[in-house]
Amino acid sequence: MKRVGDGLISLKLSAEGELRYITSVQEVVKLLKEGPDGKIVLVDDAGTTFLAPVLSRLAGVVCRSGALGSHLAIVTREFEIPALMGVKIEDPEGLNGKHAMIKPEEGASGVLYVGE
Repeated sequence: MKRVGDGLISLKLSAEGELRYITSVQEVVKLLKEGPDGKIVLVDDAGTTFLAPVLSRLAGVVCRSGALGSHLAIVTREFEIPALMGVKIEDPEGLNGKHAMIKPEEGASGVLYVGE
């Protein structure tokens, strides 16, 4: 697996599953219909309301903005879902549909790995 991003992790848990890059409400609805169970979603800048229909069934969340005090990070902790916040990723579209893993590191750091 290839290391593709680092961020702040909301919860010291690992997650593994298919990565979905979500950029619109329509994509959230599509994911809800397909079944979000075990998926890791990658979002640019999403509040909890955006992901509300699928949030409780996700394996993990990766957000390209935000911090550990963000509403999304707080709510994912409540659901016991690891979230990586503030992750800089070069080509998010290219990661869509790939196998991914969120791994905690020392302190509040975490890493996103994607299968090649």
